[in-house]
Amino acid sequence: MNSETTTFITHEITKVYPHVKILEAIDLPHKAYYKDRNRYRADSIIKHLSKNTKDGFVTIGLTTKDISTTKGTIKDFGVMGLGFQPGKSCIASSFRLNKNNKNEQFFKVAIHEIGHTQGLKHCPERSCFMRDAEGKNHTDEETDFCTKCKNFLKTKNWKF
Repeated sequence: MNSETTTFITHEITKVYPHVKILEAIDLPHKAYYKDRNRYRADSIIKHLSKNTKDGFVTIGLTTKDISTTKGTIKDFGVMGLGFQPGKSCIASSFRLNKNNKNEQFFKVAIHEIGHTQGLKHCPERSCFMRDAEGKNHTDEETDFCTKCKNFLKTKNWKF
């Protein structure tokens, strides 16, 4: 992950949640690698990150590598990100994003996954950051958290 991308995403996140700290970069865990598809298992990465995340904090991993998870009957479904709800960590990947405005899209994936860690589920509002991707990239249609999601996040000390 280059520092310019990390700085951009951090700056955007601090607009709504000002307590952000960039940690030292780490390698993806070897046990998360799924050789058959040349991907990393997102759930394994989250478990790895959670082990080193103190209570009351959230760690988001940012990567350029392809990540996947099990979705229904599909064992290895490629995703842009994954976050457990609630949880202490999540992962976002730029691998599946368009080249035009990749940093903006990457921020939207990251903030979506952080939203899951706070307890938010997918939102039916098409312009909300918590919209379900449904196997596609709808980030260009997302503009902000909807009122309902914002109100929930305000109870978690987010600033809007």
